[in-house]
Amino acid sequence: MENIAPEDASAALAAVGHARAQVAEEVGLPRWYWWGLAGGWIFVGLAGAMGPGWLPLAATLAFGAAHSTVATRLLSGQQRTPGLRVSADVAGAKIPVVVIGMLLGLVALTIAVAMALDADGAGHAQMGAAVFVAVVVGLGGPEILRVLRRWARA
Repeated sequence: MENIAPEDASAALAAVGHARAQVAEEVGLPRWYWWGLAGGWIFVGLAGAMGPGWLPLAATLAFGAAHSTVATRLLSGQQRTPGLRVSADVAGAKIPVVVIGMLLGLVALTIAVAMALDADGAGHAQMGAAVFVAVVVGLGGPEILRVLRRWARA
């Protein structure tokens, strides 16, 4: 070890830093997570459109509890392959904040679309809004998260 030139050590450290950055860039949530989130969105929309007044609240609480359990497990260290588990410090501590911000944005989008549909006279506006946002989440969730992570430098 004592015969290593400073240039070689510097190059090795740069390579390690680059590899770490590449792994952190690939961290995300699996595709099934996004489709599960989309299904939950539709579940809450159905509860609001078809059920009694208390059902949307119960569905939202159940969905929130299930989502937080799954998301917490996934965000604590992404398992890309059976042999790789990325620690939270490599993945980045800001990722949970970005995901929560994204969810709040999706809630705002759902409300805005439901209000627009209701103003247009659509029946079951909340269901239409839930389906719209579910399609956005299912098809574009990973890409949206990737963009938000870049903006937040997470």
